[in-house]
Amino acid sequence: MDIRIATRKSELALWQANHVASLLRLLPEINSITLIPLSTKGDQILDTSLQKIGGKGLFIKELEVAIAENKADIAVHSMKDMPVKIPTGFRIAATLKRESPFDALISRNNQKLIELPEGSIIGSSSLRRQAQILKIRPDINVKDLRGNINTRLDKLDHEEYDAIVLARAGLERLGLSGRITETFLPEDMLPAAAQGVIGIECLSDRRELIAILAQLNNENSEQTTSAERSVNRDLQATCQSPIGTYAIIHEQKCIVESMVSSPDGTKMLRDSIEGNKTETETLGATLAARLLENGADDILNKALI
Repeated sequence: MDIRIATRKSELALWQANHVASLLRLLPEINSITLIPLSTKGDQILDTSLQKIGGKGLFIKELEVAIAENKADIAVHSMKDMPVKIPTGFRIAATLKRESPFDALISRNNQKLIELPEGSIIGSSSLRRQAQILKIRPDINVKDLRGNINTRLDKLDHEEYDAIVLARAGLERLGLSGRITETFLPEDMLPAAAQGVIGIECLSDRRELIAILAQLNNENSEQTTSAERSVNRDLQATCQSPIGTYAIIHEQKCIVESMVSSPDGTKMLRDSIEGNKTETETLGATLAARLLENGADDILNKALI
C-alpha cells in the first residue's frame, strides 16, 4: 500500500509525520510513504489568542479536508490539539506510545517557577497553564505567546519574557530538552488531555488501512487518551479550556485526575477516580459528572467571558 501523510509544516509536525513514516516503513504491507505538508489557519494567524479565533481545531481542519478530497490517506496529529469530537466519517486509527505528558518551564536565568522575581513575565497561550501558574505564583504576569517552538524560544531569548512554558514532549522530539529549567509534576500542573500522544487519523471506512495502522497502536496510550478525552468531552471543553487531565495505567487499574480552574487560578476544582482499565471512557465520564456536580460548569462558563 502507498500512504500519503497530511501534516502541518512546522518543524515539530514534520518530525511527528516523519516518525510515523519511519514506523510504517517497517511494515511489510507498505510500498511507499509520501508527506503532504499543509499550512493551516492556526499556523497562519499568529497575532491573536487561540481562544478568540476558534481554538486548536484550527490546526486540524485542512488536514481532514485533504483526506476527504483523497489528496492524503492519513493525518498525523498531536492528540492534545484534537477536538474532543471527531468529525463523522473520520476516526483515530492509532495512538502511539505516549512520551512525556508534562509541561516544562524554560527561563532565561535558569530559575524555577518558585525562584522567579515578583512581577516576572511568563509566556503561555494556554489558560490551563496560566491558571496553574497563577495558583502557585499569583504575583506572576502571564502573557500570551503564539508560534512554533523555535519562535517561542527566540522570543524568550530576546527578553520579551522571563520564562515560557511548553510541552516537554515537543522539546524532546526536537532535541531541545537541554533548554528545560524545570519539569512540572502533576501535583503542580496537570497536563492537557492526551499531551505527549501522537495520533493517526483516517477515514472510518478505510478498513484495510485501519488494519495496517492498528499495528502501530499502543494499548496503554489508547486507554489513557480515552479516559482523558472523555473527561473533556463531558465537560464540553475545547482545547483552550482551563482544564487539566492526566490518567495512568497501573496493573489492571486506570487512575484519572482532573482539574477545572478559573483563568486566574483563584477557583479550582480537582478530583480523581480509579477503576478497571477496560472502562476508561466510563471512568472519564464519571469524573466529569462529579466535577460538574461541584460547580465545574459555572467556573468554565465564567472563563469564557
